[in-house]
Amino acid sequence: MDLSRRQTLALASAGAAATLVARAGGASAATTSGDDPYEPLLDRAARQLTGGSFDPADPDFAAALAALDTQAGDWWRRIDTSAGRTALWADLSPASDPGMFGQSYPRLRTVATAWATPGTSLTGQAAVRDGILDALRFLHTTGYNASRRETGNWWFWEIGAPRALMDICVLLRAELPAQDRDAYVRTVAAFVPDADRRTNSPSLAETGANRADKAVIVALRGLLAGDPAALVLARDGLSDVRDNGRNSLFQYVTSGDGFYRDGSFVQHSDVAYTGTYGSVLLGGAGQLIALLAGSEWAVTDPSVQVLYEAVERSFEPFLFDGLMMDAVRGRAISRERARDHVDGAAAVAHILQLADGAPRGYAERWRAAAKGWILRNTRTPYRTLVGIPDLARAKALLDDPAVRPADRLGGHFVFADMDRVVHRRPSWACALSLSSRRIAAYEAGNGENLHGWYTGDGMTYLYDGDDPDAFGDAFWPTVDPYRLPGTTVDTRARTDLGTGGGTGTFRPRNAIAGGAVLDGRYGAAAMELIADGSTLRAKKAWFFLDNAVVALGAGITASDGRTVETVVENRNLHAGGAPRLVVDGHLQPGRQGWSAALDGARWAHLEGTGGYVFPSGGPLRALREERTGTWGALNTGADTGGSTTPVTRRYATLWFDHGPSPVSASCSYVLLPRATAAATLAWSRSRPARVLVNDATVQAVAAPRHGLLAAHFWAAGSVDGLSADGPGTVLVCRRDEGMTVAVADPGRTTTTLTVRLPFPVREVVGADDTVSVVPGRHPALTVQVGGSRGHTHTARLR
Repeated sequence: MDLSRRQTLALASAGAAATLVARAGGASAATTSGDDPYEPLLDRAARQLTGGSFDPADPDFAAALAALDTQAGDWWRRIDTSAGRTALWADLSPASDPGMFGQSYPRLRTVATAWATPGTSLTGQAAVRDGILDALRFLHTTGYNASRRETGNWWFWEIGAPRALMDICVLLRAELPAQDRDAYVRTVAAFVPDADRRTNSPSLAETGANRADKAVIVALRGLLAGDPAALVLARDGLSDVRDNGRNSLFQYVTSGDGFYRDGSFVQHSDVAYTGTYGSVLLGGAGQLIALLAGSEWAVTDPSVQVLYEAVERSFEPFLFDGLMMDAVRGRAISRERARDHVDGAAAVAHILQLADGAPRGYAERWRAAAKGWILRNTRTPYRTLVGIPDLARAKALLDDPAVRPADRLGGHFVFADMDRVVHRRPSWACALSLSSRRIAAYEAGNGENLHGWYTGDGMTYLYDGDDPDAFGDAFWPTVDPYRLPGTTVDTRARTDLGTGGGTGTFRPRNAIAGGAVLDGRYGAAAMELIADGSTLRAKKAWFFLDNAVVALGAGITASDGRTVETVVENRNLHAGGAPRLVVDGHLQPGRQGWSAALDGARWAHLEGTGGYVFPSGGPLRALREERTGTWGALNTGADTGGSTTPVTRRYATLWFDHGPSPVSASCSYVLLPRATAAATLAWSRSRPARVLVNDATVQAVAAPRHGLLAAHFWAAGSVDGLSADGPGTVLVCRRDEGMTVAVADPGRTTTTLTVRLPFPVREVVGADDTVSVVPGRHPALTVQVGGSRGHTHTARLR
């Protein structure tokens, strides 16, 4: 199958394309003498792509080998060798177009790896070798050469095509005539002279994943050309020596692209992109570190520690049983061939690759986590998603009894620097996708993510260990894009996004998006909704408890005459799912097309998903429907476009209908993931968590069993004796041993926030430097929130 440009590069860098038996000697750039510093590294580069030698008769590799053989064989049989050809493949014509040669090189790389891999139908065939060499000459003459000027998408010229071309040259280096090799190296040097700058826009510094990609390309051309200066450029590019570390990949940033201390990863200035660009960065930097290790060009920057810390800070919270959460995959959610389990497998592969050269403590934890991810993902097994090199690494891991698989990660995580929240429990996880004037609601462009309008408006992703494919099983082409879970929307008709060239983002005007975390276990988050192209405004808040998520909406107001809805759930029931839906103890019809008004409903239960409680009732609506769509309707990208084959999935949808032009409407609901119907009924009666207030000034919840009181203050206010003198998020947990207070300013609009507690305080056990406490019967905390970028401030009291 074709892969997206990002996926192709990411998997190639981890060796997922296939494997080969590396060949030394011949017309390579370096000699074969023992003093040659380049050939050992070229051999290592080949092994990075392939995993080294393997037994093609080993049944554990049969599926990956067959997949390589099938794909490469199909492309080889369809390649055009006629004298008057304008392309190598009819669907990639003309080859002079950057989108066409940009996709032709990766296909040719797959054919090359199959030729060099033992056990395929193309292995070692002279005709295949000669065909590849001829195809390279054709692409060089017709499409990609140093005399051409960049047109269209820069990525094909500076990353996509050169990376695949250099990989092919590594694979065929023993067979590649020197004059061909030199011509290809010169071409790549023209478009990728270094990792520091965008060649078609020299004033633009490369950052993040793009910098990592280019560093690998520069290193490979340096090895092929025997050019030590290029290897220095590649190594130094990771640390951005040219600009004194300004764009180093081994630093924590406070704005723009890169890793943040709170685990956030941003690319394209304002997009939460851990799952795609962040993964590519991890793979590229990790590959280059391993490639150059032990050589005179080894990466010795002590700040590489940042990359190691990112595995647990940035990636693990978003990996659920090996799936990469869509909340951090940006426009890649629209790519048919790069779904959540595919990008998750790529990230796992990158982590295991990095573990090979990381300090022991890190490596041991990562391998334990990866073993757990691989073993738990039985729906879309890891072995079916990666190629032979990564499969070999995983096989060694699974066969190692010394590595105990780690349990699922638990806890509450607020990524204030990219407007994301993740709540993780032993059997489920919930991700919240927010946006603000700092972080984009969506990215679209180059024909990708055409229907991503509401993905950053508080979309709530509920992941269930027993239903890991809720978002990976054709969710995006079939879900109603106007009814994404967790969102409040104006039902106006929207036009496709990003149909032109280039990519762009939309940042709303609201300041407040984010929240606070208490004891790494509980959390509260809020977002002010200022809708795009509508008068719709709303105050949204979410409270995360041990077994529940309480969601509140207040001040829901619009004046456009259109209906406004708040979506509680829109669950993918897959192709033939027909789970029971019970509302207030009554079984609802199971036929497709059923709908109902359930005004005053107190609770509902969807078999296989969990329960829903509606503390204040409201204009609840329900719908069962079968929806058909195509991936091509979401993505028409040159190398990522989806198919026009219809796919159909069933959905169960619950939403509040606020009617046309609501004024100060409100709603509340509770998600009880994996709860039984009996447990849902019991929860609705006992109310272990109570909504204290839900208005445009304060939204608050109390959970007495946990000793928890949590509130978001939109302005100065009070609730149950807890008060704040301005906007902010506050959580207080009171137990026998004392209490913990967590405070954040997710709007970043306040300098200090004073919080008064409803409980007496005798002493301060510990507090952040930004928190000062006045104990007593009516204690007060003054928190210096200014400059903290929405992060949590904590005090422990007694």
